[in-house]
Amino acid sequence: MIRDFTLYERAGQPETEHRQRMEICEIGHQMYQRGYVIACEGNLSVRIDADRILLTPSGVCKGGLAPHDLLVTDLSGAVIRGTGQPSSEIQMHLLYYRSRPDVRAVCHGHPPTATGFAVAGRALEEAILPEVVISLGKVPLAPYGTPGTWELCAGLELLVSAHDAILLENHGVVTSGKDIRTAYYHMETVEQCARVLLAAESLGGPHLLPHAEVQKLIAARSRYGVLSPHNNGKLPLTCESSHDKATLRR
Repeated sequence: MIRDFTLYERAGQPETEHRQRMEICEIGHQMYQRGYVIACEGNLSVRIDADRILLTPSGVCKGGLAPHDLLVTDLSGAVIRGTGQPSSEIQMHLLYYRSRPDVRAVCHGHPPTATGFAVAGRALEEAILPEVVISLGKVPLAPYGTPGTWELCAGLELLVSAHDAILLENHGVVTSGKDIRTAYYHMETVEQCARVLLAAESLGGPHLLPHAEVQKLIAARSRYGVLSPHNNGKLPLTCESSHDKATLRR
């Protein structure tokens, strides 16, 4: 059950920051309840302004996260306010904020089915669901890097500018958005896509959408408020491109 965060004092925080603290905690609890993180896994952040971010600390279970647990850091990762150490994945969050002025929140977790694809070394690039094409385009796979080090960011650098959701090889999923709730919804979308694709493969394989239909969905993004520069024009794998790949393998 999600706590009633109105019981926590604002302690002089601006109204916007207070609301952001509550939202991070609510999303952290949802991630824990849905099994997207266990123990002290995962991390979340929100950009407060041009120079500061609000971040989950290291070693705190997201299922018991409280607003006063969160840290405020600058864009170098130095703690401005709060006690404890920033999440070990802070550099991944900072990479998004440096690369994407439109990104206001970042969410990292280990949703089991999507993480299973990442462990298998498989991106989620097939055009199987209209909702996924509209909201995310395709979900690439970043090469493995040791968690909590710059190696992880090195594998992400070429991807963050064009993708709001990325699988991390042998690790998990990172998503971004205009706010923390949108970033979390992107993670839910990734996990649902992975579940559906896994089910389709057990039934003989997915039927991919054709190129023309994918183009229509891409063109409809503005109607749904999807404004991010997804994929730099690179479309998900369609039935035509899938057929071409199969022909080349023969």
